[in-house]
Amino acid sequence: MSNQAPPSPHLDTDANTDTDSELPAAQDEVKTQEPRLWCDKGWTARVIKNDDDEGWAVAMYQDGQAEPALVGPWTMGRDKKNPKPLDANAFGTLVKTASEVIRRHEQQLHATLHKTLFVNLPAATIKVNLDIVPDEDDPYALLSAYDDMGEQLAQVKVAASFKLSRSSAEAWIENGYSKPR
Repeated sequence: MSNQAPPSPHLDTDANTDTDSELPAAQDEVKTQEPRLWCDKGWTARVIKNDDDEGWAVAMYQDGQAEPALVGPWTMGRDKKNPKPLDANAFGTLVKTASEVIRRHEQQLHATLHKTLFVNLPAATIKVNLDIVPDEDDPYALLSAYDDMGEQLAQVKVAASFKLSRSSAEAWIENGYSKPR
């Protein structure tokens, strides 16, 4: 039988159930559990030779990513030549650690791209945001002001290199929210 044949127009549940319905489930649940390679739950752990010395390292890749999220030293086996084999506990710990590295990276990126400060005026407190848009061709930032109720007072497009400080925010407010130079 050819795998490329169209499905039969009649309901032949015995013929189609055993092959077609099991393929997607089998593909979704593919796990690799080898001594130097584990793949599961969107992650791949690969034990590799450490180029810096005679030891071993482990690299954690998130599915779809070309670069590892985490690379760290790996334990030598009892023979002191080969690496210790991966196991379920080690893999779980590596997934948790690599996930934390990614989360911290995302937090750091967010902190780099989004700045907020408050300017206290006699009549109100103004919240000023600077949101950098890291476009490859034309990076820019949006400078926004909000009142105490969260209503937007103004928004202007500025250079991605704009430095938000208390003095720059105060000057922007004093100039009636006109685009800073």
